[in-house]
Amino acid sequence: MTANTKEAPVHLWLKDLGADASVEGVYLVKDKRSGVSRKGDPYLMLVLSDKSGEIEARVWEKADSLSARFKTGDMIRLQGQVTSFKGQNQVVISDLTVAEGTVDPAIFLEASPFAVSDMIAGLREILRDMEETHTRAVIDRFMGDTEFMSRFKRAPAAKNFHHCYLGGLLEHTLAVCRLASDVCARYPSLNRDILLAGAFLHDIGKVKELSCDLQIDYTDEGRLIGHLALGASMLDEKIREIKGFPAELAIRLRHLILSHHGEYLFGSPKKPKFAEAFALHFVDDLDAKLNALGRILERDREDGSWTRYNRLLERYLLKGDIKAGEERMERKEDHPLRQGALFFMDEDM
Repeated sequence: MTANTKEAPVHLWLKDLGADASVEGVYLVKDKRSGVSRKGDPYLMLVLSDKSGEIEARVWEKADSLSARFKTGDMIRLQGQVTSFKGQNQVVISDLTVAEGTVDPAIFLEASPFAVSDMIAGLREILRDMEETHTRAVIDRFMGDTEFMSRFKRAPAAKNFHHCYLGGLLEHTLAVCRLASDVCARYPSLNRDILLAGAFLHDIGKVKELSCDLQIDYTDEGRLIGHLALGASMLDEKIREIKGFPAELAIRLRHLILSHHGEYLFGSPKKPKFAEAFALHFVDDLDAKLNALGRILERDREDGSWTRYNRLLERYLLKGDIKAGEERMERKEDHPLRQGALFFMDEDM
């Protein structure tokens, strides 16, 4: 006799919710706030999420009693209806409970579209040509650290803005290393070993700054210290294991980590002070920004040619590609740029 088994219900992704759709499922509460209506009645304002995106939700009825059942960060099983408010969908929740039992993390945590094994292979390939003994040794110390690499392969690169998914840190690091290698080919006066080491090391502190269980959030270490200082400390630990490590090289590698955000306004305790540090800041910012732009455009639900206003970027973004059939300028033969072309200033400025 075959036992009857109840199949798990199919998850309804937030990105697929249309107006007037009925909703029943488990979602993460990313934000929870209380309000009072014009009539003086309490209500709840929520932000729900799964790996497909986020949506605002409201609890109009029984707000006080339902509020006592859950908190921010909980997984809730809800029943509700999708409505449209000021052109944006939101879920009006009629009932909810905290989700019990095991919840599949794959519902809530997006992962890099690239295979971890392929990214690790790509990283090893680009780093294996490093020539300076001590620079290579410190990279090998990290690549050979089983605990570090386990966390490095899984970690996101950020909570919200760019590469904010499992494997995002590895994906971002590989991209920055490849961009750094390309920049060195264009500007041969740059020290390739130093820049590649900085590209690999710049965000290592994020394995301690961010946690990623059922959601991505900051650890206590991350909030109190931050990934730049954490990364510099991790680097110092590895350097102490290497006999005779040059003091000047240690200072330069440490500076690459501490200055890669570029400006005090963006969290760097130091601004870049040598060419490789400038280059690292630029390629890091390039990859982070383009990944973030791609995610914003992919998830935007606005009709028309423009996205919603993005508060982080402080602008609207134009959607769509250049129309086919437009004439293109003939491409001239590439020529290596002289080093001075990396930094220039108009004499009238």
